Amino acid sequence: MARRAPEILQGSPDGMRIVSCHLGAGASLCAIRDGKSVDTTMGFTPLEGLVMATRSGTVDPGLLLWLLEQGDLSPSELAEGLEHESGLLGLTGDADMRVVLARNDDGDARARLGVEVYIHRLRQGIASMAASMGGLDVLVFTGGVGERAPEIRRRAVAGLGFLGLTLDDAANARAGFDACVQISTSAASILVLQAREDLEIARQVESALTVA
Repeated sequence: MARRAPEILQGSPDGMRIVSCHLGAGASLCAIRDGKSVDTTMGFTPLEGLVMATRSGTVDPGLLLWLLEQGDLSPSELAEGLEHESGLLGLTGDADMRVVLARNDDGDARARLGVEVYIHRLRQGIASMAASMGGLDVLVFTGGVGERAPEIRRRAVAGLGFLGLTLDDAANARAGFDACVQISTSAASILVLQAREDLEIARQVESALTVA
């Protein structure tokens, strides 16, 4: 995202403030300034941060202590719950965002709760990443959900008007990979970019072999 966003916008990464939203089964945000990461929602492990498919994201450490001391859970049971039985799965009973959104459209209360919690944490994280850079120039959505769920992008941006972000609903609905989806008067660009971790891995391997 640090490389591709400036290419799409035909600008230099120097001075560009990007918030990258990698939303998939795992999910994280990254604040990128001058082409370098300066903040992220991940912590000691990728478990911290956003609500994910089966991972909890950030939780109160006091809750974990309570579960160990009062809930009679072992550390391994707690780890299993946080990694594999929480997130969207724990909130809605399903880890697939496509299914959760369809259930939400049908009026399912658990699905509605899951989507609202997911979007609340996402907006909260985006605002935090922007604050760490003193604003943002580009908001990027990537990953399986970020690339393929226009409803998630729409809901997320709808609560970020105070940052000057305004989505073009038609462009958002039809967006493929590597698309701009903001209106012309938006204070920052909004992009949908294909993740392509494979390409970046290959690029870095080539660079390492060249140096060697």
